[in-house]
Amino acid sequence: MSKTLRMAAAILFFYAAMALSAGAAGAKAAVVEHTFVVKQVNMRHLCNDTLVTLVNGQFPGPAVEATEGDTVIVHLINESPYGMTIHWHGVKQTLSCWADGADMITQCPIQPNTTFTYRFNVTGQEGTLWWHAHVSILRATLHGIIIIRPKSGSYPFQKPHMDVPVIIGEWWQRDLMKVDKNFSTGGHFSDNPAGATINGKLGDLYNCPGFVEDNFILNVEQGKTYMLRLVNAVLFSEYYFKVAGHKFTVVGADANYVKPYTTDVVGIAPGETIDVLMVADAPPCRYYMVALANQPPAPDPQIPVFMSRGVVQYKNAPINVGSNCIKEAVMPEMPDQHDTLTSFYFHGNLSGLAGHSLLAQIQGHIDEHLYIALGKGSICKGNKPSCRRGLSDEAILVAYMNNVSFHLPEKMSILEARQHAKTNGAFRGVEDLPSRPPWSFNFTDPALIPVVPGGKLEELEATRKETTMRRFAHNAVVEVVFQSTATMQSDSNPMHLHGHDFFVLAQGHGNYNPVRDVNGYNLVDPPLKNTVQVPRLGWAAIRFVADNPGAWFLHCHFEFHIAMGMATVFEVANGPTVDETLPRHLQIFQNAQI
Repeated sequence: MSKTLRMAAAILFFYAAMALSAGAAGAKAAVVEHTFVVKQVNMRHLCNDTLVTLVNGQFPGPAVEATEGDTVIVHLINESPYGMTIHWHGVKQTLSCWADGADMITQCPIQPNTTFTYRFNVTGQEGTLWWHAHVSILRATLHGIIIIRPKSGSYPFQKPHMDVPVIIGEWWQRDLMKVDKNFSTGGHFSDNPAGATINGKLGDLYNCPGFVEDNFILNVEQGKTYMLRLVNAVLFSEYYFKVAGHKFTVVGADANYVKPYTTDVVGIAPGETIDVLMVADAPPCRYYMVALANQPPAPDPQIPVFMSRGVVQYKNAPINVGSNCIKEAVMPEMPDQHDTLTSFYFHGNLSGLAGHSLLAQIQGHIDEHLYIALGKGSICKGNKPSCRRGLSDEAILVAYMNNVSFHLPEKMSILEARQHAKTNGAFRGVEDLPSRPPWSFNFTDPALIPVVPGGKLEELEATRKETTMRRFAHNAVVEVVFQSTATMQSDSNPMHLHGHDFFVLAQGHGNYNPVRDVNGYNLVDPPLKNTVQVPRLGWAAIRFVADNPGAWFLHCHFEFHIAMGMATVFEVANGPTVDETLPRHLQIFQNAQI
């Protein structure tokens, strides 16, 4: 037996023993254990065979289902040719930052033909989250849902008859590693998926000669209530989701309950999860469920229209051949693909349940204020101090926060540096993320969108490439205002923070005004999220309590933005007691080095 396999066997035995011990210690909390085998397989769609990287041969990958308070153990066996990490998106990882799975932030990649075991608790969280690869662009095919059910078995709303995962994804026929390299070296908007999927199925819009694509089919019974657990796992686009003839009651977002409200359309950005109740109260028939990508209008770069259809099918629908239900499912009227206001109003309608334990803290003194401009600029090739810009071949396009584009460490993860106190010198150019942009201008001026030589944007393009962090004292109250800009594009920005939920206090269009806009903050019942959709040409304000020690990635969940550098790290200090101190986890450093 090889050294690697012996080590893998020892680790699996160790965690199996711990699982048995935990199970014997008490019946209230269980151990949920999975083995993820990552390998490449061929799949046939759109009349083509494509080599894709999957977990256990599944697309989407296996669901992780647990009850609040459980311990989750996942043994990852990497049989792919790529370094690998898995991020448990939205899991708070309280005092277990080393299990967060952020490549070169909390661990080095798990190398081919090696294994790694993730272990974490799902305490204090209920609802829908998801997992995905956090190395390069591989999350396009390496992702799955996480469902955390309440320990009591009851919800703050009527218990649904059935849970229905609905994962909106994409099907790619390109070499994903080349796509990632294209974006990290300047961006190529010709790199697009081949189609959209619902639960891994492209649907009947993508039939090709001699090959019929399956639709996802949800069989329902008249009068029953179904909880649709929506996940946006795509790389590029926010999606609108509708079911013809039905309305939704929104009850959760990012594994936090919200005040129920009724709508017929959901706007869901990459990284977000939304829980909705749907009552099967329409006339018995067949109804399309539709996921449609939106995008900003020109002069932003335009991508093809992506849409996928599933079918909601009543069990007692008419079966005679002449029935319209048999001939064609009912199609909903979708928003226009360039309509971004529907998303703005959908997210603006979210509000949280009263009485959260951290609400009083974020209503009081604020220890840290950050104003972060999100945009695109350029750096000079070869680290030259100056160069021609405006799409010149002397410059590389990048994405930034406050005009600093994030450089991912190459030799040591940030968490390892923290554990070994090697922050200085461990990374290239470590510096504090600036609290504000280096200069003020009309961030949302549409004249900044076109990238042309001598254009208005050119004098604002200059950007630096550095590894940035922002350090917070334990239990500090932090306010962040994200400002979307029009620099090279006017898109929205789904910003995701690892390790913490945050309160979304307000959103708006145009440039944030601290004197005017703070008066509109919702400090009574703001929703708790882990991903906030910062509106197109607008802003969003959040607050959170930095109470979870570790190194936590903050980034845009549009893949081209994170690949181009729209990211930073929030480092949270240990607290004064052992129960507020991040313990060491040597497996991170011994079993996953590059």
